[in-house]
Amino acid sequence: MAVILPGTGYTAKAPLLYWSAVLLCQQGWRVQAVEWDAQAPTDDGAQAYVERELQQAVEAAGGRIDLVVAKSFGTLGLPWAVANAVPGVWLTPVLTEAVILDALTQASSGHLAVGGSRDPLWAPGTSLQTDAVVQTVDGADHSLLLADDWQGSLNLHHELHEAIREHAKRVR
Repeated sequence: MAVILPGTGYTAKAPLLYWSAVLLCQQGWRVQAVEWDAQAPTDDGAQAYVERELQQAVEAAGGRIDLVVAKSFGTLGLPWAVANAVPGVWLTPVLTEAVILDALTQASSGHLAVGGSRDPLWAPGTSLQTDAVVQTVDGADHSLLLADDWQGSLNLHHELHEAIREHAKRVR
């Protein structure tokens, strides 16, 4: 079972998460996407909220999930995943949040984290010491898009999804 944790303004229907779900399904994963409540906290209660949603997904899956794929706000689930030895794909993790940065430094090679060099929330990731697989995409922003280059952005997303496919195959 794989769980998709979206961003606050980047739903599971947005390209990075939609295609991740499709490729996981084609690999035989059962996939469940979380949808945030319109009143989801973005302050100090945000991590507890994300972890409650993750725990509900675990219960709905019969007590176990095997992979988390998260974008931005959803990466608040990284500390939970590391503590519970659940591999993950962390797209544009908010590394300016100490709890996310600390969890990524403790993450194993079962975790893939990807951010863009033009994303200020990714900046600490460029010099991070971790066992996780970390990729910085040159010129990409917080949506992992290249400015004024739709074709380059599309190619980038294709390459990224190939990396996600390989990572999911490896951790399964």
